[in-house]
Amino acid sequence: MMKPSKILLCSFLALVTIQGFAQQAKTSKYSLFKPVPKAQMREMATDRPGITETPITVDAGHFQYETALLNYGIERAEGVKTKTFTINELDFHVGLTNSTALQFMLDSYVIEKEQERSTGKKTRNEGLGEVTLRLKQNLIGNDKGNFSIALLPYFTLPTAKNADNNKVEAGLMLPMEFKLPADWTLGLQLEVDRLKDKDKNALHTEMLQAVSLSHSLIKDLDGVAETYQTYEFKKHQWTNYVNAALQYAINSNCKFDAGLSYGLQHDAQRSFFLGLAYRL
Repeated sequence: MMKPSKILLCSFLALVTIQGFAQQAKTSKYSLFKPVPKAQMREMATDRPGITETPITVDAGHFQYETALLNYGIERAEGVKTKTFTINELDFHVGLTNSTALQFMLDSYVIEKEQERSTGKKTRNEGLGEVTLRLKQNLIGNDKGNFSIALLPYFTLPTAKNADNNKVEAGLMLPMEFKLPADWTLGLQLEVDRLKDKDKNALHTEMLQAVSLSHSLIKDLDGVAETYQTYEFKKHQWTNYVNAALQYAINSNCKFDAGLSYGLQHDAQRSFFLGLAYRL
């Protein structure tokens, strides 16, 4: 006999799927080649600036360009100090239907400097980063309501120059968003990933849990606070982060952001970023 918890889970997924198909049926007249009229487009939603992705997709037939114009990170792990500069960490969205979007992601230029603390030996790599393909399928709340959820599978190709690990990474995200009273927005995300090992040509499994809270500070300026944690099953290791960012809307189709991500453990990465999102 199926356990009650599994019955509830199956019922929830079935309900989400049925409502998702119903939502798509109402907007099926729009597609990549028949764009949603500009007057009917949704309010712009971005995956930036935090780890918690938005479950809202770009409108059918429209495009959205998001990028970390500059990202600087520093990490001290396993006896190695690593500094990473990423220029134009782009995320390009294409609206296929009114609830489905394809995403192409690329670290356009990466400079990585490593120094072994015991010997002082330094190495430097630079060039094209890795390519990631993602498909965001909104299930509920793309056009209306106070709750939205999406499925977001992805895979990452090992295109980085001089990479020692040539494995393909993959994962599945489940981003959710709640619109709260007084214009507060709560974001949640569950994620399971198969990621590269740092010390050998192999993969490991990680789980990620993220919570974000955002609110308007003044007109067109939002503040975002976020915390997330990862668990690496191979090392049985938790890592915790806190993020903070500001996002400013130039107009209804363009937003700038800036912020930081701070790893709480001694060997976790700390990074600072400046970003942009633009919709066509």
